[in-house]
Amino acid sequence: MSIRKRSSTLDRLEGIAESAVIGVPHPDFGEGVVAVIVANGKPPPAEEIITTLSRELARFKLPKRIFIVEDLPRNAMGKVAKTELRKLFENAFSPADGTSLQGTP
Repeated sequence: MSIRKRSSTLDRLEGIAESAVIGVPHPDFGEGVVAVIVANGKPPPAEEIITTLSRELARFKLPKRIFIVEDLPRNAMGKVAKTELRKLFENAFSPADGTSLQGTP
């Protein structure tokens, strides 16, 4: 499943207005999958998000962390600026990181 399809699957969940899926540095795996979501009301619990995605994805493709943000950064064309998201969450898997609002099991 492509990153675009992962994101569209997330966007269909109640409580998620939009999302982006990115890869960021991971100390053990080289890169880890992170989902960044904009909530629409109360977002679903991380476990529900993972369960929904696990119906269509192999375990190694599932997001390891889920972050909730107010807005996704956009470039001049209105597309999600994934480079900015990668910079913002580049330490998502470092032991000292405390920015995750929802973690995954």
